[in-house]
Amino acid sequence: MRSFSEFDPVALTVWFFSVTGVAMFCGHPLLMVISLAGAMLFFAVRNGTKHLRSHIFFIALFAVLALANPLVSHNGATVMFVLNDRPITLEALLYGINSAAMIVGVLYWFRSLTQIMTSEKVLCVAGTFSPKLALVLSMALRSVPMFARRAKQVSDAQKAMGLYSEDNIVDDLRGRMRVFSIISTWALENGIITADSMTARGYGTGRRSQLRRFRFTAADGVFTLVTLALLGVTAAAIATDSLTFTFYPRIDIAVSGTLGICGAIAYGALVLLPIFIETEVSLRWRYLQSKI
Repeated sequence: MRSFSEFDPVALTVWFFSVTGVAMFCGHPLLMVISLAGAMLFFAVRNGTKHLRSHIFFIALFAVLALANPLVSHNGATVMFVLNDRPITLEALLYGINSAAMIVGVLYWFRSLTQIMTSEKVLCVAGTFSPKLALVLSMALRSVPMFARRAKQVSDAQKAMGLYSEDNIVDDLRGRMRVFSIISTWALENGIITADSMTARGYGTGRRSQLRRFRFTAADGVFTLVTLALLGVTAAAIATDSLTFTFYPRIDIAVSGTLGICGAIAYGALVLLPIFIETEVSLRWRYLQSKI
């Protein structure tokens, strides 16, 4: 019994980029609605009523993006009204709503991605394809909080010594520049020390091994195959123009044939896949608790 976040990082990465890739590179409104609804539902299932500010921000962003396009672009044959001698067309409004749904949906997906894909999982995925890239990322992730702590130490030391303590912009800038200079020098020295330490330990002299804390199990393989199969059906429908939608100059909808319908259904199943998994885990857990 594994929740969605407990799957192998490689499998999770394949799924996330499959969902967001279709949303970003296919502008069909049906797929955008599926993506946005699925992203909001998945975010709500994982977080409940938390992150209310995030929802307010995304709603405001959706409204701004949807209304900005008809005010800037005046293409389209169906004029709804004229504002300051500029036509506001139905096609431009619908295109703005569709673009806003795509952007907000992708932002929701990546917000969930940052919650699930911890730095350890990111390093695991990077190490699978390039161990050197994983090493660089791990050193970078380690350096950011370390530099922040050192900058605070230097700033506190300057304040304790009474340097740059006057309440004005010039004094504040001088103090920050001094902290930046000290941190930059320390970062260069730390890089040299790290390089010498790695050389002394024999880095680069032989074949490197990799610590993997995540195992790619049969369940991960099945999940990845299902993801790729659903993505393949959706991509085939998009590539054969079975899922096309034209906004300009007039709206032209095309969900043609069985392949187009199957592509939309496949993308819907792909989006809802983690929700099915989370629901199944929750129901099974409640059933087991009822047996105690």
